[in-house]
Amino acid sequence: MSDETGGLAAFYLWLLAGHILAMTAWMAGLFYLPRLFVYHTGVATGSEASETFKVMERRLYRAIMTPAMIATLVLGALLAAIPGVTSGFWLWAKLLLVLWLVVLHFLFGQWLSEFAADVRARSARFYRIANEVPTALLIAIVVLAVVKPF
Repeated sequence: MSDETGGLAAFYLWLLAGHILAMTAWMAGLFYLPRLFVYHTGVATGSEASETFKVMERRLYRAIMTPAMIATLVLGALLAAIPGVTSGFWLWAKLLLVLWLVVLHFLFGQWLSEFAADVRARSARFYRIANEVPTALLIAIVVLAVVKPF
């Protein structure tokens, strides 16, 4: 084992703890932002409530979700760089689902931009359904990471 990977291995538990914490913060945002969209859809454009939702959505996305996503991905990559820590088809399946979370993150960012411009292109029902997608992905990712079924 090289000094670099040996050095990473020495910090395995710290990297794992950071990865789990960052993922938790990111997922909290992925759960909450579409719920804010549901509520935002129900208020009048230009109203005080609409402007408040815009601030809440922007801060959640930029100050919490995006840094947490970046930390999750960086710490996950560092964990994957430790020899023997990750191997098997389960990892590739997990990475594919994480890619879908990243796509979803940026899709939520696009919807946030629409709300910021007072565009209401979708119904509250649409956002309620979108709110369930991160949950389904999280369940599958955790099962793959913990059970390693293949």
